[in-house]
Amino acid sequence: MGRRSSQRRNAAMLDSDDTDSVSSSSTTRSDMMLSGLEEVQFDKETVLDQCVDALYEKRGSTREKALASIIEAFNSNIQHEFVEKKFATLLQLCLSSIRRGSSKEIALASHVIGLLSLTAGPGDKAHEILEESVKPISVALKSRSDNSKISSLLECLAIITFVGGKDPEETEESMQLMWQVINPKLGPNVATAKPSPAMITAVVSSWSFLLTTMDGWTLNPKSWQGSISYFSNLLDKEDRSVRIAAGETLALVFEVGSLEKFSGESKGSGDSSTDETNKSRELLHIQGLRAKVLNQVRTLSAEAGGKGSAKKDLNNQRNTFRDILEFLEDGYGPETSAKIGGLLLSTSTWANLIQLNFLKHFLGGGFVKHMQENEFLHDVFGFTPKKNLPASQHRVSGTDKRMYKSPNSILNKARTQFLNKQRMLSQDKNVGYYAGGDEL
Repeated sequence: MGRRSSQRRNAAMLDSDDTDSVSSSSTTRSDMMLSGLEEVQFDKETVLDQCVDALYEKRGSTREKALASIIEAFNSNIQHEFVEKKFATLLQLCLSSIRRGSSKEIALASHVIGLLSLTAGPGDKAHEILEESVKPISVALKSRSDNSKISSLLECLAIITFVGGKDPEETEESMQLMWQVINPKLGPNVATAKPSPAMITAVVSSWSFLLTTMDGWTLNPKSWQGSISYFSNLLDKEDRSVRIAAGETLALVFEVGSLEKFSGESKGSGDSSTDETNKSRELLHIQGLRAKVLNQVRTLSAEAGGKGSAKKDLNNQRNTFRDILEFLEDGYGPETSAKIGGLLLSTSTWANLIQLNFLKHFLGGGFVKHMQENEFLHDVFGFTPKKNLPASQHRVSGTDKRMYKSPNSILNKARTQFLNKQRMLSQDKNVGYYAGGDEL
């Protein structure tokens, strides 16, 4: 009895004017939550400001820690407001680190500049980042003492050109700077050390990432003569990462077209008969290169594992070159997909696949966050994140299921009560009708 009377008192209290106090309490909690979120956001901005201040410190280890914290902050959230206020300051401090810092500091600063560009998105800020950064990066690339430093510089150059480049000339300039790292004869310094496999892979990957933005017809034919032969030679290297990077780049070159710009020396004479002969010779040369590449790809797609070879690396190589072989023989692009917040991001061309893999590698743990909230990446891949979909396409969350879908949910209980009430009213109406009939 006591328990039932207590329940009735509680029900009566909820039916009384005290519901205002419940509503007020709920509102207060909501205000506290909003205030808490604002404080968290403020704290994040404060931490970033402190990191920027730390970049003025003389001690290199302090600057390295600050740069690492900035990378973490840019990976975990899209820092639009911070970039709007402080992008010029952060850019100049990072460029200072590239000029005077250790290899580790240079690698970290390069990564921050890339994240800064991706967060800013295409426009004046991204173009300013590119213009200000090209010279310091090109100088730093000439000192090839550390693979991780060179890889970070190349990735930074690729990202800031990808986002901030406004015309093909700017993109080709960056591609030339990359090319000179592994082909120093094109640059001012001829006597340089032989590039390591890691350096070759970084150059080829960054170069091909920028090639995805180029139209074959806009490429300067004098810049890339012999590149198909170069990439073909890389397919014979022992390092699998070099082979895979070269194979994907060759697939992209064939996808882009205008193979004569990548194949060999092209000479024009003004004599129509001579020009026709040169064109025929050039066509035969391209067909020969294609046949050679096709045989190499076919061999690598079925390579047997040797002693000490990692099975995962071998399978990765086989799968990649099977896709390349299918593309070269039948014209089918590589169909892949990645899951982003419950939605599939699909690719069907070598250009999109190379872009996806490069950005996944660069962003690391921040890739999903950027794919969900970075509008520039939405445009690059034609991807619409879940939050931007029409409400009808949203998946119901666990909380919503408990509130609206389960048998014990508030909505279902209310619906049951309404149906029971309707049923009772219907029964009362029927009783009255039959009672009235008797009187008639």
